[in-house]
Amino acid sequence: MSGCEYNNMGQSPSFQEVLSLIHLTNHGVYLVNGVPQEAAGIEPSEARKRTMAYRILQAHSISDDPEQLKVRFDAMVSHDITYVGIIQQARASGMKEFPIPYALTNCHNSLCAVGGTINEDDHMFGLSAAKKYGGIYVPANQSVIHSYAREELAKCGSMILGSDSHTRYGALGTMAVGEGGPELAKQLLKNTWDVRLPEVVLVYLTGEPKRGVGPHDVAIALVKATFENGFVNNRVLEFAGPGIKSLPIDFRNGIDVMTTETTCLSSIWETDEVTRSFYEAHQRPEDYAELHPEDGAYYDRMITIELDKVEPMIALPFHPSNAYTIREFLENAEELLAKVEADAQKRYPKAHVHLTDKIHDGGVWADQGIIAGCSGGLFDNITEASDIIRDRFIGSGRFSFSVYPTSVPVSLELMKVGATAELLEAGAVIKPSFCGPCFGAGDVPANNGISIRHTTRNFPNREGSKPGEGQFSGVFLMDARSIAATAANGGRITAATDIDYTPVHHDYHFDRKVYDNRLYYGFGKADPSVELVMGPNITDWPKMYELTENLLVELAAVIHDPVTTTDELIPSGETSSYRSNPLRLAEFTLSRRVPEYVGIAKGIASEEAARRADGRTEKLAAILGHVGNADELMGCTQFGSCVFANKPGDGSAREQAASCQKVLGGFANICYEYATKRYRSNCINWGILPFTIDEGTPFEYEAGDCVFVPGVRDAIAEGREDIPAKVIRRDGSVDDLMLHVRGLTPDEKEILLRGCLMNYYAAKQN
Repeated sequence: MSGCEYNNMGQSPSFQEVLSLIHLTNHGVYLVNGVPQEAAGIEPSEARKRTMAYRILQAHSISDDPEQLKVRFDAMVSHDITYVGIIQQARASGMKEFPIPYALTNCHNSLCAVGGTINEDDHMFGLSAAKKYGGIYVPANQSVIHSYAREELAKCGSMILGSDSHTRYGALGTMAVGEGGPELAKQLLKNTWDVRLPEVVLVYLTGEPKRGVGPHDVAIALVKATFENGFVNNRVLEFAGPGIKSLPIDFRNGIDVMTTETTCLSSIWETDEVTRSFYEAHQRPEDYAELHPEDGAYYDRMITIELDKVEPMIALPFHPSNAYTIREFLENAEELLAKVEADAQKRYPKAHVHLTDKIHDGGVWADQGIIAGCSGGLFDNITEASDIIRDRFIGSGRFSFSVYPTSVPVSLELMKVGATAELLEAGAVIKPSFCGPCFGAGDVPANNGISIRHTTRNFPNREGSKPGEGQFSGVFLMDARSIAATAANGGRITAATDIDYTPVHHDYHFDRKVYDNRLYYGFGKADPSVELVMGPNITDWPKMYELTENLLVELAAVIHDPVTTTDELIPSGETSSYRSNPLRLAEFTLSRRVPEYVGIAKGIASEEAARRADGRTEKLAAILGHVGNADELMGCTQFGSCVFANKPGDGSAREQAASCQKVLGGFANICYEYATKRYRSNCINWGILPFTIDEGTPFEYEAGDCVFVPGVRDAIAEGREDIPAKVIRRDGSVDDLMLHVRGLTPDEKEILLRGCLMNYYAAKQN
């Protein structure tokens, strides 16, 4: 079709040329007889109903308004840095049992050497909760969260909610969404996930990948084409087209899980005999159903991917979208690595970054290769890696190679087909199922090291280093095939298409005996007599107060980076041990980006505590005196901290990015745009007002300046989206600032008025 090709902002002309395999069509298209068309003789409003996404969403919504969805999910999944907080919230709000299948996996807090007994205490809480409330408990190292959901929970036409941003099972015919913990608590309390009907983007696949090209290559190219320009932000990706039939199910799953990095809302794929075979192999043939768009389905945008043109890719720090073909990277390594060095030095002045040193002896040399997690540790990825490295050796130099199969059933099958033995013979290390390499726990490379990884993200600190303290190493994302090719060359970065090898196909056989013998299946068997096992690190949430008539917030951090990730708001890695202790975890808030934030926020919170206790503080009186009668305002004006960032919330779904701000006395965020719906929802659910300002409005204020929002409670209650405010600078001068809070649902308004989701539910119980 003759379409309008969208401009991929921020990409160099040379890469635009290389990326000709992906075309972005920035207008509506119809899918007629399986082929994209400009017109189909049907109104878009009606033709939208013919997408797979529309039918599944409406089937799960209890709303009378098809444009305003109120979704109830079929199942949920959480891992061990989120489920304690979720269950604690739901328990405090009156939950008696899990109303839907809810799997508690233990794949993040699995290194018990970190935090003493803390991690295993969380696991024992999870097991006791599964018994008390009727849940599914997956012990440590049995499976990573998304592998278990694929193996046991996905069903064609169903919906799953997970407290992890990579909750994506679209290739199995399941629409899945990653959200912050409070959204899961809502489902446990038989409430709904509320969202406007999203736009749907057609991802039309053609061709067949060449040998040596894997799912991460396709996924990284897709992220490169769509992330920075926001082409699919908060939209649903619907995969169709003749190219799907050429892709094995692991290849599809490997692309699908990475759609999170495009900032889309969810995904769904056409199903076929390959999908049916997956369900049959996992002994659940009844969960398969044929899914296709109806003829004439209308899509708001389209992405066309020519699979036969995809080349092996590499994503450089600090985002999966900072991507190039491996060929282009090697040809321009001096320039590209120098750019990473400059970026790192700007972000982390204490670090002395030297990556161009990796260029020598005719190549670029990595220090470490990792294949792991929900994207990398799949059966097909690992068997093909073993095909590539068969009869080759990684050598005795500094390069190391670790492989983490995604679940014990996958590990068993890899042993049976001989892949494990071949990898061990080549010098690889086989490790248990664990998400650590994806979020900075385990396999941390040396200072100034390069780690090439088939994992989901390469944000700062995702490899576990602490560049804010002067220690730096970088993650470069690559597909398992090219990582194996690099390992076969002793660490010299190599595209798998440049290695001579013969892929050997192995049918996958799922042996569920290990699950039957080890997992606890408690859905429908809640036992109220079971006592929750509460280790000393598991604590309740501190008291949170209702929104007052007026709001005064002090800027505790002002960040002008283009995007601020949740990893920067609350770091991953070793902090995971404290996810069940709100006060202790809050000590890490913004610690790797604005180290002084915690001390500033605590000082602000102490002023608010004094105001509540004594009715007045001299500091607040001085500030409020610039905008009115301080004595009159003092009793009806809440004082808290605030963060400004240009575009916060990209990345993980972790609610702690918002809850830690609230625990430290945060009452508002101000930005131009929230990077994801899930982060904005987290803010609302923790009673943090999600203010925005108009794009182009200069924000030239500093930490220590204050923002006074008069009449904020009435504005929220009445649904006023434009809220005038005053900025009180430290020198006493006052500026006007227009704030916005747009698109709040009735429930969201009430949550903000009550101060947080837990207060909202507590009020409903009374």
